[in-house]
Amino acid sequence: MANTPQSKKRIRRNQRRTEINGARLSRIRTFVKQVEAAIEAGDKAQALAAISKVQPELARGVAKGVFHKNTASRKFSRLTRRIAALA
Repeated sequence: MANTPQSKKRIRRNQRRTEINGARLSRIRTFVKQVEAAIEAGDKAQALAAISKVQPELARGVAKGVFHKNTASRKFSRLTRRIAALA
């Protein structure tokens, strides 16, 4: 259990960050699911519109430390390739 004031503060801060990061991760996953739904439906126009919303969200996730840079890059790349294959 935390004894020092600093460790108690770290616990409070970690709880707040966990909530914020969880919400941010959930938001990113929602956008990715929209792209995947459009791909499954075979709607290339809708998929392109959805992926234009995913890219800034992934970049923001990297900037905020939710994702590693390469993880976001890999996710975006895989989605892009799946959209390109719809032709």
